Amino acid sequence: MDQPHGLLDPHAVLTRAAERLADRFEGIVGPETVERVVFESYAALARSARVTDLLPALAEKFAGDRLTALGQSQGLVAKPHPEVLYVCVQNSGRSQMAAALTAHIAGDRVHVRSAGSQPGEFILPSVRTVLEELGIDLETEFPKPLTDDVVRAADAVITMGCGDACPIYPGKRYEDWSLDDPETLRLDDVRRVRDEIRERVEKLVSELVG
Repeated sequence: MDQPHGLLDPHAVLTRAAERLADRFEGIVGPETVERVVFESYAALARSARVTDLLPALAEKFAGDRLTALGQSQGLVAKPHPEVLYVCVQNSGRSQMAAALTAHIAGDRVHVRSAGSQPGEFILPSVRTVLEELGIDLETEFPKPLTDDVVRAADAVITMGCGDACPIYPGKRYEDWSLDDPETLRLDDVRRVRDEIRERVEKLVSELVG
C-alpha cells in the first residue's frame, strides 16, 4: 500500500499493535486471533474513516475493546460492572450521546460501549456541542462498527429507534428507544433529544445498579 511521504507503513504499525495486545491478553486470546482482530478492526474503520493517518491508533483501541468484550463473553475477563451497548446506524449521534451520558451519570458503576451497523465518518458537530454544554468531552470517541463480540459481552443492548437489528442472545436485556435523528435537527432540537436520552439513561442506570 503506497503511503504519503513521512507516514509509517500501516502494516508494520498494526503488527506492533497486535504484539502489544497479544502481551496484554496473553492466556485469554491467542496471538493469531489478536492479530486477526487488529487487522479486521483497521479494515472496518477504514471503510468510513476520513482521517487515515489516525486509523492505526484507533484500530488498536477498537481492537482492544473488542478483545476485552470477547474475553468477557467467554468468562475469561472479569465484568465487575454491568455492560451497556448502545446501537444506531452511523454511531455518530444518538448512540454516542447515550454512551457519553451513561458514563457521565453512572461513572465507574457501569461500563458502556456504542456502535453502528454503518458507522459514519465522524461524530456530528451538533452532538459534540450539546454534550460540551454539560461538560462532556467526546475528544477520544469515534464511530465504531457493530461486532458480535460486543453484543455478546453486553448485559443491556439499547437500539435508538433507527431500525438496527442486533443478534439476540439469551439472558440479555434488549430495548429500543424511539428518538429523532440529530443529523436532521436544529441545535435546540438536538438539545431536546439529549435531554430525553438523559432521562432514559438515568432510569436505566437506576435499574441496573440502583
